[in-house]
Amino acid sequence: MRHLVVVLGDQLNRDSSAFDDFDPAADRVWMAERKGESEHVWSHKARSALFLAAMRHFAAGLDADEVPLTYTRLADAGPDDLVELLASQLQDLKPRRLVMVRPGEHRLREGIKAVAKACGVDYVERPDRHFLVSTDDFGQWAKGKTQLRMELFYRWMRQRHAILLDDNGQPVGGKWNYDSDNRGSFGRQGPGWVPRPLAFAPDAMTQEAIDDVASTFPAHPGELGAFDWPVTRDQAQDALLDFLDKRLPAFGHWQDAMWTGETWLYHARLSTCMNLRLLSPMEVIEGALERFKEGKVSLSSIEGFIRQILGWREFVRGVYWLAPERLLGSNALHADAALPDFYWTGDTDMNCMKEVIGQTLRTGYAHHIQRLMVTGNFALLLGVTPTLIHEWYLAIYVDAVEWVEAPNTLGMSQFADGGRMVSKPYAASGRYIDRMSNYCTGCRYKPGDAVGDAACPFTTLYWDFLERHRARFWHHPRAALQWRSLERLSADQTEAIQEQARRLRAQWATR
Repeated sequence: MRHLVVVLGDQLNRDSSAFDDFDPAADRVWMAERKGESEHVWSHKARSALFLAAMRHFAAGLDADEVPLTYTRLADAGPDDLVELLASQLQDLKPRRLVMVRPGEHRLREGIKAVAKACGVDYVERPDRHFLVSTDDFGQWAKGKTQLRMELFYRWMRQRHAILLDDNGQPVGGKWNYDSDNRGSFGRQGPGWVPRPLAFAPDAMTQEAIDDVASTFPAHPGELGAFDWPVTRDQAQDALLDFLDKRLPAFGHWQDAMWTGETWLYHARLSTCMNLRLLSPMEVIEGALERFKEGKVSLSSIEGFIRQILGWREFVRGVYWLAPERLLGSNALHADAALPDFYWTGDTDMNCMKEVIGQTLRTGYAHHIQRLMVTGNFALLLGVTPTLIHEWYLAIYVDAVEWVEAPNTLGMSQFADGGRMVSKPYAASGRYIDRMSNYCTGCRYKPGDAVGDAACPFTTLYWDFLERHRARFWHHPRAALQWRSLERLSADQTEAIQEQARRLRAQWATR
């Protein structure tokens, strides 16, 4: 055998450079489902089912095209660890080269490289055409920068790809960023009718994957009954058109809003498709730009959407691959609290946490503000050990691959990298959640109260967080104004807040 082309579960694109010069007479594709990939973090059942279903459909397409394929299913014999299985099968297949594009996790990349070396097989890592900037080019952009700011990177990417620029190379509309126009909340009236995203009923192959996950991982978190994710290229394209035509026009203004019982609102539901590589980021961007040119989408809405893909998605991948081991081990705020059990069950009397975690357990999904400003904000304020909340995010969301999840969690959400990626912590009290949602309505806690029986834990922990990190941020150029709000508190108020915070942390300390 000449080449063994390794295709992982998040690399399901036939235009991958791994298939360049593929010769069916001399080469073979290798794919595998292994229990260890659902167990190195305690993966949500829907996350495991999504990967398996998409992989099986992709493999079926290879079979239909008579592409030589070695495919190991979950129940097939062999080591539970994917890298160990590859090592054992390399001994039998004996290729001259192992060919692939870069895995989405440092763990897998290093493991596969080590196995190839141990087996005397050349490891060939080809350029990854899925992304819009290479890791080398990102490294050049980041070179010499002590702080990495997405906004500057995003402007560089806009210019590099000539997106939303006028004839003079300046941003359309005169501004690079319309974020201030994209922070709307629904108010008391709520969102009203919202067009539901296209759902994909499981076909026989997907249902078999769901059943395999249910029987193999019965104790894992999450449910499977609501599974309706796109798992093929055709389905992904249908999902894209559905979003572009029905929800994109309202996405920008309402992208940060939350509402009880509204899982999707105007969000795209395309992150799974892109992270599995059923869709390319550029085709998503081009589809959105077409609607803008046709006058169907406002400038602020199209800019906000493109910023998420051309800016943030590419940025976090670049950040991850600059120094993955350093990022994964970071803990700049010296957080050491346990992750409360309710993150896995939703069993809490905080209505916002119950709503977001309950939705996540049902579907494997929450949108970016639910992740950042509810579950992430609470972990930050409580002081949860960063690796614990990182592992939870990696396990619990269907679109989680480490290259995108780890920087979002450790850099943006938890400030564990000490500000290399974002300028200040995303810390907020219960008042923010009250402003952006109706979660506080009917909750037993009052978002404005920091002490007392009705005090919102978010608000108590927020003020305690400010006090605990006073020395670090008091003179910070971007955070000082937020921290100076501590001056409004008397010594007695501060002491009462700290005592209530100690009781809250003790409540979850052994969980």
